[in-house]
Amino acid sequence: MKSMTEKEYGIIKVKEPEFKQRKLLRVPHKQDDLIVSYPAFGPNFLKNNITEMQKSYSHPQTGERISFREPTTSESISAAAYDFGNLAKPQIFDPKWLQAGRIVRTSEGVFANPPKDAKGNIIIDEKTLKSYLNGVKPVKVGNGNIYIISDAENLKDFGFADYDSFERGIQDCDTFSQGGLARILEHTEEKEAKNLRKIASPKFYKREVNIYGFDNVREPVLRVVGLGSSRGLDDGRLGVSGGWYDDGGCAFGVLNKSAEGASQKNK
Repeated sequence: MKSMTEKEYGIIKVKEPEFKQRKLLRVPHKQDDLIVSYPAFGPNFLKNNITEMQKSYSHPQTGERISFREPTTSESISAAAYDFGNLAKPQIFDPKWLQAGRIVRTSEGVFANPPKDAKGNIIIDEKTLKSYLNGVKPVKVGNGNIYIISDAENLKDFGFADYDSFERGIQDCDTFSQGGLARILEHTEEKEAKNLRKIASPKFYKREVNIYGFDNVREPVLRVVGLGSSRGLDDGRLGVSGGWYDDGGCAFGVLNKSAEGASQKNK
């Protein structure tokens, strides 16, 4: 019989993680950092990508149990803009599409990142969505206005751009990034959506940007904003779609707060 002090020699077994490991990507986001899944989830329908996000995974450094949540448009754009030419463009934009986030198209404009009601359903009622704009100072953009709403308990990166605040169709990088649509997607009051400008740069898209699928509608419709490298006759353009039904797309999952502390300690 071995004594208590006697060492055992041989191969030291590796403890398998309890859940499948998922790599993480840390990127700058507004005045802070953002940690997202790497690679992005998909390609699949957004609802299926969200189901995958919400499963349990093991942190690649700590082994801690982690999961992810659906990103806002601003978070998706920050994740995609980081080292765009080497990561998101060849991995997502060229072969597929990025499911950037939710929008509601209405008769007057576009709401980005609509809130949910008490039952967890996304609000698409135009009157209710407009009520969130009360008391918020509009920002003049082009011939229209945008509204950038401060985050609150039920609001995150929520904003509105009327159709006169941005151009639709083919346009150059500056026109796109300074327009109302880009600025509410990035949730910025600055005069330019800087991350979208990086993505739309002529360095990557010599044939400029094509905004489509943002036609006026009689009744509000919930859609997913799709960002990708246009193909076919539009090859060489950045496509920004507001009428997309989200099949075959990829989505970044944002690391849930409970796991961020462990990740920060292991920078």
